[in-house]
Amino acid sequence: MHSLITGGAGFIGSHVARYCLDLGHDVTVLDDLSGGFADQVPTGARFVQGSVTDYALVQRLFDEHRFTYVYHLAAYAAEGLSHFIRRFNYTNNLIGSVNLINEAVKHEVKCFVFTSSIAVYGANQLPMREDLTPQPEDPYGIAKYAVELDLRAAHEMFGLNSIIFRPHNVYGENQNIGDRYRNVIGIFMNQTMQGQPMTIFGDGEQTRAFSYIDDVAPTIANSVNVPAAYNEIFNIGADQPYTVNYLAEVVAGAFGVAPDIRYLPARNEVVDAYSDHSKAQRIFGQSAGLSLEEGVARMARWAREVGARQSSTFKEVEVLRNMPPSWKAALVTSEQE
Repeated sequence: MHSLITGGAGFIGSHVARYCLDLGHDVTVLDDLSGGFADQVPTGARFVQGSVTDYALVQRLFDEHRFTYVYHLAAYAAEGLSHFIRRFNYTNNLIGSVNLINEAVKHEVKCFVFTSSIAVYGANQLPMREDLTPQPEDPYGIAKYAVELDLRAAHEMFGLNSIIFRPHNVYGENQNIGDRYRNVIGIFMNQTMQGQPMTIFGDGEQTRAFSYIDDVAPTIANSVNVPAAYNEIFNIGADQPYTVNYLAEVVAGAFGVAPDIRYLPARNEVVDAYSDHSKAQRIFGQSAGLSLEEGVARMARWAREVGARQSSTFKEVEVLRNMPPSWKAALVTSEQE
């Protein structure tokens, strides 16, 4: 079993790569290190630095290694920012995916595992279920849904099997806590360790179900061994939603400090987002899951070890109109430096 794992130096991908190695896979990791770190590639995996948008590189890897499985986790997963980086978003999250699908078809890959997102649902009824018609509201969700549709078309035309996961708000060790645009728990931890207030868009009463990495990654890795999962879509993650305000309290508590919050103007985002996971539980088995408090405590211990990281500013912004003022100010400041 030779598996290609894109984004395997990143957050979820590095954990999936580790679990695939534990399952006996020969693992090749492809990652451009735009959001990941080479030292997060697990020992035993073959690492290739490069992008899924580099079609020649993708072709060469498939020709050389004849992959049995593809786990496609590489993406720039910044929903809010995707409105302002549309070309970048579609190039990386859609065209890059199509490059992989083309080669998977040509080389008769046994199964293509794709991490989509609950962003495909948009402001849909709650809890979000797989049988709902997706109504994505941002370019990131649109790109993810387009890849889902392309995988369905590839199965109907060529017989390419796929398993699609829609994870949500995953957190834990190896998360890029220096990214100012995504992963709210990492952002809160990075701000807290630097003595800065935790910034919240809006009133903080928006809700999310935060999912600890080890409640998600093992299922993704082992899914290729579950025949009933082939050509199906699964929500995966935690069941219990919490407000962002409560999350801030939990993060502060994990670092032994009082919550220090600075509220920013609300941005255009889905207010409440949580999923139904009965389908995944039926196919993969029931998982009790880690509590938010314990999961955050584990991540906080890791974050203290790696230390605070300076947030990099995304400099390839294509549209400034209606961008949140704090993002725009940071962009202007970085350009002046």
